[in-house]
Amino acid sequence: MLTLGTIVMGATDVRRAAEFWIRALGYVPRDGEVDDGWTVLVPADGGGPGLALGRSVTPVQEHPRVHLDLYAADAAEQKAEVARLLSLGARHVDWDSYPEDPDFVVLADPEGNRFCVIDATHG
Repeated sequence: MLTLGTIVMGATDVRRAAEFWIRALGYVPRDGEVDDGWTVLVPADGGGPGLALGRSVTPVQEHPRVHLDLYAADAAEQKAEVARLLSLGARHVDWDSYPEDPDFVVLADPEGNRFCVIDATHG
């Protein structure tokens, strides 16, 4: 049986991306430090998938086929987490595909990689 081990994202500035995701998720560098070309971040408690960041010059996709979904316990936590992530350097994405009553907010990390913050209790 296979298991999900690592999610890989590209970044033009691996250190900047790593700093954002370390602060956003509470992850730590697997090898103890961040490398400029390739870094794997893992949960500090050891549980869950890793997040690998590799140097890339490929442009960010406007509508990526793959993205991260980050779950908040409820609407209040979602609002607080979106504000926290924005203060860390994320930005709102002008998303043209929101449904009428969305349970998610689309953000981008400092490198432009899209991710969603989901209200897990919505609908």
